[in-house]
Amino acid sequence: MAAALLSGCATTEAGLEREAARQLQARVLEVTQASSENDPAAALRALEGLEAELEAAQSEGQISEDRRRSITTIATAVRAELNGAIAAAEKAAADKAAEEARIAAEQAAAATRPPAAEAPAPAPGPEAEKDDDKKDNEGKGKGND
Repeated sequence: MAAALLSGCATTEAGLEREAARQLQARVLEVTQASSENDPAAALRALEGLEAELEAAQSEGQISEDRRRSITTIATAVRAELNGAIAAAEKAAADKAAEEARIAAEQAAAATRPPAAEAPAPAPGPEAEKDDDKKDNEGKGKGND
């Protein structure tokens, strides 16, 4: 996108005086450098500077209306890309913060849990009851009279 913006500010076409073209190209370079450094906020500031210079050049008669419109259209597309990059970076930062908060909450919950209570001894099973019955009937059966 920045290449299209730079070509829109070139002096090869009619409608743009040399000095205005040089100033606009310097601003395009600022946008390009900030973008290549993954700093979309700085690139947006540089783009705002370019747009201000563009308006000034037009008010001084250094650029035609058609050329200004062409550059403005390209700048609008660049702005949309930069805003998208900023939104994606903000979302990634928010997602990371949410994940870190979730992990911290899990760790805090695990640290404050009381130790597990010892399980009670298992209840005697049916075998133990049968043995008890045999003992109570001892000596009461046939042949023990």
